[in-house]
Amino acid sequence: MTATDRSLELVNTAAQAAADKLAHDVIAYDVSDVLSITDAFLLASAPNDRQVKSIVDEIEERLSKELGAKPVRREGDREARWVLLDYVDIVVHVQHSEERVFYALERLWKDCPELELPADAKATRGKAKEHAELRAEEDDTEFGEPR
Repeated sequence: MTATDRSLELVNTAAQAAADKLAHDVIAYDVSDVLSITDAFLLASAPNDRQVKSIVDEIEERLSKELGAKPVRREGDREARWVLLDYVDIVVHVQHSEERVFYALERLWKDCPELELPADAKATRGKAKEHAELRAEEDDTEFGEPR
């Protein structure tokens, strides 16, 4: 079994929305062969809580306006460290970068096929690492000495 056309449409729209809000490391997996509850997982991250919330809000708005889809469940809103949007056909995880590294969901789904995403979403790969390196350089400059 593979992800349905509707699932792919949802994933692509959500991935583009995440990329437009500067999400990091957007990736999607076809989990339809290993899970009966959903077809695909979309993962995205951001370096701060406010941006996590902004990405989640944009995904919800786009999926609602463009595809008439509303999540049946939304979890993790209060802390905005890891927000899960369940659309039945797909599940979206938007995580703070620290949670993304700690929980490493990619490791769990690495045997599932990766789904093709829009170019803007693909361009987000490696952004978390770039951001972390830039922050480290800024911290070094702030204290006036290299690490």
